This record gives sequence, structure tokens and C-alpha cells, in this order.
Amino acid sequence: MEQVLEAYFGEAPWRIDRGEAGWNNTTRFVSSGGRNYVLRIYETHRDERKIRFEHETLLALAGSGLPFAVPRPVRARDGGTFVRMGGPDGKLACLFAYVEGVRPDSASPKTACAAGEAVGALSLALAEVRLPLSPAYPPYYEMDAAHPSCPAERIAAFCEAPPPPFRELSGELRLLRGELERFRAALPALRRLPHQLVHGDVNDSNLLAAPGEPHRIAAVLDFEFCTRDLRAMEPAVAVAGLLAEDRSIGAVPAFLAGYARKIRLSAAEAEAIPRLVRLRQLDVFVHFLGRYWDGVDGEESLREQIAAAAAGLARLDANERKLAGWCAERLAPV
Repeated sequence: MEQVLEAYFGEAPWRIDRGEAGWNNTTRFVSSGGRNYVLRIYETHRDERKIRFEHETLLALAGSGLPFAVPRPVRARDGGTFVRMGGPDGKLACLFAYVEGVRPDSASPKTACAAGEAVGALSLALAEVRLPLSPAYPPYYEMDAAHPSCPAERIAAFCEAPPPPFRELSGELRLLRGELERFRAALPALRRLPHQLVHGDVNDSNLLAAPGEPHRIAAVLDFEFCTRDLRAMEPAVAVAGLLAEDRSIGAVPAFLAGYARKIRLSAAEAEAIPRLVRLRQLDVFVHFLGRYWDGVDGEESLREQIAAAAAGLARLDANERKLAGWCAERLAPV
């Protein structure tokens, strides 16, 4: 880490404090010269193209007049916005300006409404971003392209005849396999829906509320997976997060109402939201299956994700009719 910080600060003194280690990255908090920063070390890839697209998107959003902050990449002394670390791993790292805030609780309808409005505002801004770079990630619905370690045949074989550590989850895996097959049959209709840049991972862990104002969104964080995808995927991902917990389901209508203050979707997009929520659950399962096969995660992590994905799909089944009604009422054209 010292090598990275020298690339930004030279001989100036700094202090590092431990931050949270998420699923994909390591975070440290850094202070230097009276200013605070967030150091991110990318753990799951060494692809400069992915980081360059993320950072160029953030720089483009900086002048878009959003009512909340987004991460601001700090330029190193050589003018770049990221640094390749030394050693055999060659990990990539970058520095962002620190944004003050606390994690919100979108189980509160008032907070969920504010989050929905923030997602709508972000979607409007991203629709106007034009970059000379191509996105590094495919859309959610192209799961076979997004996860090279996970071709359809290999996933099907794993789900049909799971290895010993996963046999106790055979029922959940059969469910996931069936859902994947049904989703692939619906792909042609989805591909015809409107596309634009999307953040792709908006949930409470990637939002900050203003200190002392739990119902005001102060920042949207972590644009690592920003790509060109279905416009409707943005609210669908957030709704999937709310449906992940029973206590948050009641906040879904408030989120959709907040989103609709900024954007109204087409009738076809609104109708597709439940299917896209299902896609989010499936994508998370495939993502962590790939991490397991790539040696990034162990058996216990994948077991947790299999159980969570199956439970999320069951919760969606129980609430799908209500969700479809909420989407038609709040998101479709007036």
C-alpha cells in the first residue's frame, strides 16, 4: 500500500485506517494534508479497461448536477486515476475523495422513497453520458458472456449432480437450474427493451445517507459494474435488494414511487421488472459460482449464496403479483 500512496502523495505523510472488505474489493481510509480519502484495492480482476471505464463514467457524472455525490477519482502524480501495485499479484488500486455519510435503511418507506428518487436521478444522468470507451461488462441478461467460467452446460451439470459439499442444497440447485432455463427462453423479448448506461448494483451498501438526515441520500457509491444494460434493470436491482428481507418488502411501493418522480418507464419495461428481479437473483448465484470455480471463494461462501438465491426466488414467487401491480401502477406511463 505504501507504493500506491507514494504514487499519489510523494513524500507527504499519510495515515491509513482499516476499512470494510467487501465481496470484491479491499477498502482503507486514508488521511493526508488535512484531507480524507478512500483507498480501493481491486481483488477479483487485473483489468485496467474495467477501471478506466468506471472512472471515466464518474468523471463525466461530476458535472451533471446530481443532487448527491458520486465517488471522485483522485489523480496520481503521473496524471492517472489508478496504480498497478508491485509484487506477483499486480493488483490495481485507486484513491477516491472521501464522502461523509452513513448507510441508510431502506426498510423505512421514507428512506426507500428517497433512494428511489436518487436512482431515478442517476438513471437520467447516466442516459446522457457519452464515452469514447466501450463498457467492459456485458448486460445482466448475457450471463453466459459475463461469467466465462460458467457456461450454461457446466452450470446445469453442477445443479443436477452437485458435488458432495453441496448435496444438501440439491433442491435449491434444481430450482435455480429451472429458473435459468426459463429465463433464457425469455431473452429475445428482453433484448428489445430500452438500453442505456446503468450503475447495476444500487442497494443500501452502495448508498450513503446524510449524517443526521436518514431520509436524504447523500451519495451513490461503487460504480465498478457500470455498463450498458436495460434501463429497467436499475430499479429492478434495487427492488431485488428490498425483497431480500421480509421486513423491507413493504418499502417497495415507496421506492417505486420515488423513482417515478424522475422517470416513467414504458408499459413493457414496467411489466418486465419482476422478471428482471428474478434475473438479479440468478446472476448473483452464477457470479459466486464462478468465484468458487475460479478459486476466489470457498465452499461455505457458495453455500450461503445458493441458499440466499433460492430463498430470494421463493420470496419473489410469494410477492410477484403484488410487485407486478405496484410496477404497473407507479412506473408505467400515466
